[in-house]
Amino acid sequence: MVDIATRVHNRKWKIDPIIRSLLDTDFYKLLMCQSVFKNKPNIEVTFSLINRSDHVPIAKIIDESRLREQLDHVRTLRLTRGESTWLRGNTFYGKKQMFRPDFMEWFENLRLPPYHLECTGNQYELSFEGSWPEVMFWEIPALSIIMELRSRAILRGMGRFELQVLYAQAMTKLWEKIKDLKNLDDLSIADFGTRRRHSFLWQDWCVQAMQEGLGSNFTGTSNCLIAMRREVEAIGTNGHELPMVYAALAKSDSELLQAPYKVFQDWQEEHDGKLLIILPDTFGTKNFLENAPSWMNDWTGIRVDSGDPIKGAEIAIDWWKSRGENPKEKLLIFSDGLDVPKIKELNDKFKNKAKLAFGWGTLMTNDFRGLIPDKTLEPFSLVCKAVAANGKKTVKLSDNPNKAMGPKEEVNRYKRIFGDGEKLKIDLVV
Repeated sequence: MVDIATRVHNRKWKIDPIIRSLLDTDFYKLLMCQSVFKNKPNIEVTFSLINRSDHVPIAKIIDESRLREQLDHVRTLRLTRGESTWLRGNTFYGKKQMFRPDFMEWFENLRLPPYHLECTGNQYELSFEGSWPEVMFWEIPALSIIMELRSRAILRGMGRFELQVLYAQAMTKLWEKIKDLKNLDDLSIADFGTRRRHSFLWQDWCVQAMQEGLGSNFTGTSNCLIAMRREVEAIGTNGHELPMVYAALAKSDSELLQAPYKVFQDWQEEHDGKLLIILPDTFGTKNFLENAPSWMNDWTGIRVDSGDPIKGAEIAIDWWKSRGENPKEKLLIFSDGLDVPKIKELNDKFKNKAKLAFGWGTLMTNDFRGLIPDKTLEPFSLVCKAVAANGKKTVKLSDNPNKAMGPKEEVNRYKRIFGDGEKLKIDLVV
C-alpha cells in the first residue's frame, strides 16, 4: 500500500501529477459525452469554476504557476492502449461494448482544449470554451486540481512525522465511519468523491478501505481510473449538465418546458436497464415529476441530489404510486453531501419503502475536519458548471436555492415556466 505521507512530504511532481489519466474522471462524464457526441456534437459551450464558499481565498492559497503547470499537464494526456481496451472490452451495468466504436475512436484522439485563467481578488476565474464533447471533460480535472493544490499548499510546511500522524488520524476516522456503516442492513454504497477529493492517492486509499471494510456492500466508484486499477465497478448515470444545456438551446418557452424530457428521451434511446435513472431536480423535482411523460414511469429509479433528501424521497415515492408503480421495485439514489449520520437516517427511514443506494462523496474522500487546528483543510463547495451554450446563459434552479445559478432575468423566466414551489435553503458544506 502506498505511503501517502511520504509521497506528500517528498513532493515529487512527476511521480504524482494530480491528474494521471483522462480516465481520472467520473464515469457519468463518459456516458454523457457519448450521448452528446451523438446528439449535440457541434454545440459550443463554456464551463466556469464557481467557488460557492467564497470565504475560502483560493488565489491566496494556490500559487498560479503551480495551477497552470497542472492544467497544462492535463492537456498532454491521451487515452492509453490499456485504458482504451478496458473501455472497449469491459462490461458496464451488464452491457458489453457500452461505448460505440465511433465514440471510442474520437475519445482515443481527444486532446482537451485550452483554458482561460486569471486572478480576480482572492479568487481565480477559470473557464473553458469549445465544442461540448471536448469541453465537458475539463469539469472533473479542474475541480480535482484546485482541491489537491489547496491540500498540498496547506501541508507543505509539515514535517514527515507530522504528516504520518495526520494521515493516520484521517485513516482512523474513515475506518470508524466504515465500521459504523457495516451495521446497516442491505447497504449499497459507492464512492462519488472524485471532484472534491483531498488527493488522488487519498481517494484511492479510501476506495481500498471501503472494499475491505464493506465487501459486497461497496458497489464501486465513480472514478474510472480507480475502477480499472482496483477492479471494481464504475458507477454513474447522468448529471445536471445535460438539462441545463438542452434548456439553454430552447428557442421558445414551450420548447424550454420540454427540454428536460428531451434529455431523457435521447438518453433512453441509448441506454436501458440500470442506467435509466431520473435526475429530476435541475429545475425543481416536484414539477418535473408531475409533468413527466408516461414513458418515464417504468424507469429504474430516481437520484435525489439537492434539497431535503427525506422530502425528495417522499416526493419520488408518491410519484411512483400515482403512476401505478410499486416503489419497492424502484431505486432511490441519495448523493448530496452525505455522511454517516445522514446515510443511517435515510437507510432506516426508507429501507422498507424502496431499493436504496448511496453515492458517498466529499465527506468520504476529503474529511479532514478537526485534524488540524486552523480548519484550513475543511472541505468547501467548489463546482465547475456549464454556464453558456451557443452564447446563451444556462440556468439551474435546484431544490436548494443555495445551488441556483444563472442571470436573474433568466432565472425568473425559468421559475415562471417550470414553477418555483416550496424550497428550503440548505447550507452548503460541499
